[in-house]
Amino acid sequence: MRPIWSGTISFGLVNIPVGVYTATKTERVGFHLLHEKDMGRIQYLKVCKLEDEPIPADEIVKGYEYEKGEYVVLTDKDFESVEVESTRNIEIEDFVDADDIDPMFFDQPYYLAPGKGKNAEQTYVLLRETLKRKGKVGIGKLSIRQREYLAAIKPMGAALMLDTMHFAEEIRSVDDLELPSESAKVDAKHLKIASQLVDSLSGPFKPEQYHDTYREALEALIEKKLKGTKTKPARKRAATNVVDIMTKLNASLKNAKGRKTTAKKAVKKRAA
Repeated sequence: MRPIWSGTISFGLVNIPVGVYTATKTERVGFHLLHEKDMGRIQYLKVCKLEDEPIPADEIVKGYEYEKGEYVVLTDKDFESVEVESTRNIEIEDFVDADDIDPMFFDQPYYLAPGKGKNAEQTYVLLRETLKRKGKVGIGKLSIRQREYLAAIKPMGAALMLDTMHFAEEIRSVDDLELPSESAKVDAKHLKIASQLVDSLSGPFKPEQYHDTYREALEALIEKKLKGTKTKPARKRAATNVVDIMTKLNASLKNAKGRKTTAKKAVKKRAA
């Protein structure tokens, strides 16, 4: 696996050569756009608005519009010449408690691995174990693909993880939404049953038990289409009426308890 970024992490005067590696992958069903009449593939062409002609890739440049219709062109060398610390080094500016970070700020997770260099592994382990011992997350900045991100560095087993983060000005305010007031009244009976429902469905987070059911259903649909089987549109769920809330909550609680009982029996059966 090749790193998407190579450089150093620094805290104080300690420098650690590292590589940043993608930690996730996207599993999805791919589609092509086709011409319905003859099933020909649809191509996207980059067309010059002035000439109304397709333009080859080697004639396309990046331009910043500083006034209406006026551009300044930036080349690859221009981008490489942008000298900011985060293009080559992630300087940890602060150490914070993980619980102090609102999950909304997190963007994309990456792995960090020691790079080449004297004492790279030793200093990598030093940072990893210090973060574990202190229960802290390091906050710095990282520039990838012509954009700078906040970055959270934290330990995970034998690895150091890096989460790219949004800057505060990138987070939209909820003030733009029409939301019920925090002082809105909740029926005490409804709240009691809803709390019991949450308790009955509570447990440790086990990511392996969740699956992409939409992708699975989509693949099943494709199989049906290949076999010529007719398909039906999915039914929409109706919103719960106020009058039915208690009935729905009680029924949900009963179903949840039944599901847990079934799951326990399945575990015992496998263990037998």
